[in-house]
Amino acid sequence: MNNKVLHPRALEPVTLLMIVLTSVVGAIIGIQLITTLGISANTSIIGAIFAMILGRIPIGKLIAFKSVHRQNIIQTAISSATFSAASSLMLPIGIPYVLGYENLVLPLFIGVILAMFVDALLLYKFFDTKIFPATGTWPPGIATAEAIKAGDKGGKNAKVLIGGVLIGIVGSVLKIPMSAFGVAFIGNIWALTMFGIGLLLRGYSVQLFNVDLNEYYIPHGIMIGAGIVALFQVAFTLLSKRSTEKSEELIYSKDPKEIRQGFGVGFIAYLAISLLIALFGGIISHMSFGMLIGFIIFATIAAFVHELIVGIAAMHAGWFPAFAVAFITLIVGILIGFPAPALALLAGYSAATGVAFADMGYDLKTGFILRGNGSDPALEKEGRKQQMIAGMLAFSISAVVVLLSYQSYFAQDLVAPVNHVYAATIQSGVTGDVAKQLLLWAIPGALIQLIGGSKRQMGILFATGLLLINPIAGWAVLVGILLRIIFTSVTKGKRESEMTVFAAGVIAGDALYSFFSSILKIGK
Repeated sequence: MNNKVLHPRALEPVTLLMIVLTSVVGAIIGIQLITTLGISANTSIIGAIFAMILGRIPIGKLIAFKSVHRQNIIQTAISSATFSAASSLMLPIGIPYVLGYENLVLPLFIGVILAMFVDALLLYKFFDTKIFPATGTWPPGIATAEAIKAGDKGGKNAKVLIGGVLIGIVGSVLKIPMSAFGVAFIGNIWALTMFGIGLLLRGYSVQLFNVDLNEYYIPHGIMIGAGIVALFQVAFTLLSKRSTEKSEELIYSKDPKEIRQGFGVGFIAYLAISLLIALFGGIISHMSFGMLIGFIIFATIAAFVHELIVGIAAMHAGWFPAFAVAFITLIVGILIGFPAPALALLAGYSAATGVAFADMGYDLKTGFILRGNGSDPALEKEGRKQQMIAGMLAFSISAVVVLLSYQSYFAQDLVAPVNHVYAATIQSGVTGDVAKQLLLWAIPGALIQLIGGSKRQMGILFATGLLLINPIAGWAVLVGILLRIIFTSVTKGKRESEMTVFAAGVIAGDALYSFFSSILKIGK
């Protein structure tokens, strides 16, 4: 008989009440940020701190929030609500609105809600597998977990964490991307080095080579090539019949058979959503039967590919180019020849996938650490289940909040700024020369990904850096990697845990500063 304490349930009355309250707040924050500043803040730390404060109020059942597992449930809820309301829902439905296709907003809204749930369910299915291991970096997840642990236990690590938080805040005040600096201490060095190089090349290409990489679609082509190879690498893992080594059985709780089943169910789900979007959007009248079938298949594949690429980038770097990868899908859709209404739906659908997948990965990573890094399989299994329940409740609440508020925002012409980029691209179109550029630069992207292998994901991370305009982040990553190498060499690798806690503090400090500064900007 198992006498261990069971994991707290998300549906306990007081916990459920806090999930609802924090989800509503998180959804409102997400909508405000995406429509006014064009960003979506990570509110996990805010949720964790709120739960910690509740646990220290000596009133009845609030004391129950001293449990790190209840704190984890609350951070999961607010984080899920914030990201989903902003990036999975509000941003996608703004694309047809900006283009003047207001009749497509509700059909797309239905589709992206369903995609959001499929997104999170697939991560739940794939988490702790060879493709998306629980031992992967998932940087924001580590930051939140270490913050909760420090609040619970205190001690030396708490001091190290607080020091990291202060450095993260100071660096952020100085406009240094401290999340990029922090992740350099805990992520895969090869992947992050390529990420940093990509950021620097994109930032300084004009000064160094008098060439705007974006103008020649170089980042997009490299991501296409790296993405194709990454898909083959994933497929090889799924189709491999070789028995799992004993060492891997201790690391992964799910075998390749389960993953294959998840991919099959996921593909069918995305196919059904693509069909629903096409039917409800009424785009059948705009396309021939053959083109309609092509649209449904392409949208399904694009959604799945987008999800995997965003998930891989999020796991390794804590940053993911969701909007940029959706833009690649849009470009290919234009080259295929889909009509404008179909492209509006395609861009929105593609942009919606991957975000909930990545965020749920961060949340489950937090839980994995708090539950002892898999040392108690029964507790880990139950904990993931309760986190998923909290996430699904948060997604449902965010959908209601967006449904009740989007018309008010649109009436004030408040949409995500990137929506105008998508709309302008659809209206202006692209030429056949773009296809040549994409194919040309797909070759080096494929080679880099192939050379790096599936564990390093060098091609995906290099392309991710190229798609983002933030050269300072590139310097932050590379300087962080250099300091990490020096620290590891000096300490002979005996203080890895302190380095991880410090990195978590830096990332948490950056998240706290970004959140509060964004709220202040909205207030003005």
